[in-house]
Amino acid sequence: MLDGLRIIEIEGLGPGPFAAMLLADLGADVITIHRAGGPVTPATPDRSLLDRGKRSVELNLKEQGDLEIARRLIASSDALIEGFRPGVMEKLGLGPEMCLAENPKLVYGRMTGWGQDSPNSETAGHDLNYIALSGALWYASAPGSVPQTPATLVGDIGGGAMYLVTGILAALLNAQQTGRGTVVDAAIYDGSAHLMNLLMSLCQVGGLSETRGNSLLDGPHWSRCYTCSDGKHISVQCLEPKFYAEFLKLLDLSGDPKFQNQFDAALWPELTERLAELFSTKSRDQWAKLFAGTDACVAPVLSPQEARHHEMNRARGTWQTLDGALQAAAAPRFSTHKWQPRPIPTRGEHTNEILADLGIDTKPPTRTNKSV
Repeated sequence: MLDGLRIIEIEGLGPGPFAAMLLADLGADVITIHRAGGPVTPATPDRSLLDRGKRSVELNLKEQGDLEIARRLIASSDALIEGFRPGVMEKLGLGPEMCLAENPKLVYGRMTGWGQDSPNSETAGHDLNYIALSGALWYASAPGSVPQTPATLVGDIGGGAMYLVTGILAALLNAQQTGRGTVVDAAIYDGSAHLMNLLMSLCQVGGLSETRGNSLLDGPHWSRCYTCSDGKHISVQCLEPKFYAEFLKLLDLSGDPKFQNQFDAALWPELTERLAELFSTKSRDQWAKLFAGTDACVAPVLSPQEARHHEMNRARGTWQTLDGALQAAAAPRFSTHKWQPRPIPTRGEHTNEILADLGIDTKPPTRTNKSV
């Protein structure tokens, strides 16, 4: 879908590389500038899943020659992705003002936790800190327990990478129409707060309370996970009355008067305990079999490895083993284009190829022996 677009990614961590991977999945030519001579660590491995479908060039941006190559790459591209603290790219001489002067249609994507201009913009932080301060962590986990969210999903990926991609795509469309590029300031703090708007809409119907455990989606017995007899878990979220009725029917609870009061918050703690006791009597897979194919809105909680072998994955092919690594296929899907997996490069694998594209001779100089 993005064939013909070139995007330069300055090597970073987390949401920036994820956003660039997503754009590569969509067909863009993503060139990652990896740090030349940098140590290979768990955070910066020689081959990273987040580099799939990209091309890799190794440059040392502290050396003038390599910095000039980076400038030329950016000048020939449609978009740039960087994830440094505010001011770092400017100190390198690769800030938006200089890059847009050389390439007026450039979309300059900036990924940070706190934004380019905020009281916290110069301070460190991580996924959990950003969503804690934005309000996105407030309703996580069951009442009475410590807030806990899936690592990086709400902040780095949901509030960060996805909003960066959305901003870049919107800016690319605008650049095509106007001939003018722009700077995309994607802050995880902003994006994770924006994700809350679906929940905040429940305030309009009285379904959201600031007290954890009293809201429509974080308090009821019909919206949580339960532990089964084998220590595994089952998820339940039958919000609509017709689905809740199906849920009760399959559990032989349709005749219980207390369970008939689905939205009576005063009964939720008691009914939660009763369901917890009931679900503890059978294994996760036994419950999954009972609810399979019904509208009760119940599903087993699977690990990625388990999800890979589930019938849903056999039908959709979502989880795949590529390049020796378990990974999820590109999403979303398109009727006119099929995703063709491209390999994960090693760091610097395409350096000579990319330099040759810029007209830079990569051959070592010929040495001649001269007698005196």
